[in-house]
Amino acid sequence: MAKEKKRKQPASDAAPPAGGEGEGRSERKGKKHKRAKADVILPSQIKNKDKRSEPPERQVPRTIENTREPDETVCRPDDQELFAGNDADEFNAVLKQHMTPKVLITTCRFNSGRGPAFIEELMQVIPNSHYVKRGTYELKKIVEYAKNREFTSLIVVHTNRREPDALLIIGLPDGPTAHFKLSKLILRKDIKNHGNPTSHKPELVLNNFTTRLGHRVGRMIQSLFPQDPNFRGRRVVTFHNQRDYIFFRHHRYIFETKEKKVASKDKKAKASESKSKPEKEVICRLQECGPRFTLKLLTLQHGTFDTKSGEYEWVHKPDMDTSRRRFFL
Repeated sequence: MAKEKKRKQPASDAAPPAGGEGEGRSERKGKKHKRAKADVILPSQIKNKDKRSEPPERQVPRTIENTREPDETVCRPDDQELFAGNDADEFNAVLKQHMTPKVLITTCRFNSGRGPAFIEELMQVIPNSHYVKRGTYELKKIVEYAKNREFTSLIVVHTNRREPDALLIIGLPDGPTAHFKLSKLILRKDIKNHGNPTSHKPELVLNNFTTRLGHRVGRMIQSLFPQDPNFRGRRVVTFHNQRDYIFFRHHRYIFETKEKKVASKDKKAKASESKSKPEKEVICRLQECGPRFTLKLLTLQHGTFDTKSGEYEWVHKPDMDTSRRRFFL
């Protein structure tokens, strides 16, 4: 009987189950966590069709160019005042092909070093350009000489310590005059795998001349070249403005035919490809002709060259370089 009494004990005196209430709570939390995981859609669960139909937004990186300081002089496509100014400026006759560009190239009084080689390559870049030796003549007399012979522009290559360091571009007969600092000059012979340009009229590309000042400088550069390029020559002349530095490049297109290889996993398809002729593909690439240099605008003056009584449209001063995100072209 004693053994039976020991077996029949009240439920209240029985020991609690292992884990108790703490284990029950943990089970509930685990179930909630599993439900939350089930609600989250993993990338592997998205169908390919959905991925293609809704691509993620492309993030544009922040650069100095796209975070530049706001400028009121930036040209807009609906600016009627800008178009009216184009019809009345000094380059209108050349750009509308009423006149053929004719460029005179000369030097400073003491020209040596790489100056003659640079002028020779510059004459190959600009069609209908002529070289006149400076000698001891003053620049004003050369301007009058160019006016009398109906030149539309005058380019003066300045050298310092046997190295070209500046370009002076004068629009004729009424100006304006632009003074550029020239740097990082690389001649054609120093460019690896360079090409030799032909005598065809080149295609001109101007990039990022966005402000009123940049638009005016761009039209001045454009007036040096004919407006009817000969595309058969495959020549391209580029003036690319970036952070107020104008990078000059001279290229030519080259079209090549190469055999196209088609990769296949099927053995039978590979065997048939080996017997058949390979497909040919036309590839286009650029070959640099040179020279290569960089320009930086220092001054823009009304009229032809006059250092004493000339009126300046724009002058670069050190006080203007207060911010890395402030540009003028």
